[in-house]
Amino acid sequence: MKDSEVLERIARGDEKALDFLYKKHYRMMTHIVISHGGGEQEAKDVFQDALIVFWQKAASGNLVLTSKISTYLYSICQNLWRKEFERKSKLVHEAKDSEEYLGEDSKERVQIIRKCVAELGSTCRKVLTYYYFDGLSMELIAEKLGFANTDTAKTKKYKCKKKLDELVRSKYSKSDFMD
Repeated sequence: MKDSEVLERIARGDEKALDFLYKKHYRMMTHIVISHGGGEQEAKDVFQDALIVFWQKAASGNLVLTSKISTYLYSICQNLWRKEFERKSKLVHEAKDSEEYLGEDSKERVQIIRKCVAELGSTCRKVLTYYYFDGLSMELIAEKLGFANTDTAKTKKYKCKKKLDELVRSKYSKSDFMD
């Protein structure tokens, strides 16, 4: 099937065109993610998301292709994986930050942190306590606090942690954290 025929079929809502694209480009598109630090499932997810983006643009009539469909899909996959990889890297850094806070068993350090957490607003207090002290997942925190999804919970945790960092820095010096 030629690119022009694929676009015509998508414009008519023919989902067989989507199946064709999936089968034809699966290996190449998933290779992008796998060769850049992703796993098989992540590669599948990224490719499926890329196909959805492509389908929506093609079906809307707003897509003007200046290259082959495979090239366009490739760039979508690259961009989606780059964003996901950056998000994952950010989460790894946050996990390391939490280890810095609570990594060494300093009772005084934990008491200082708990005091500062208690001074935060109710939602921040709950988010940080659930995550850092109770070890709850972001999914559970989102559910417990009635957030729309885990991304909302992650964003809230990030903002609350920044507030906590600022509060700790304003009230305590590094020497308060040395054993």
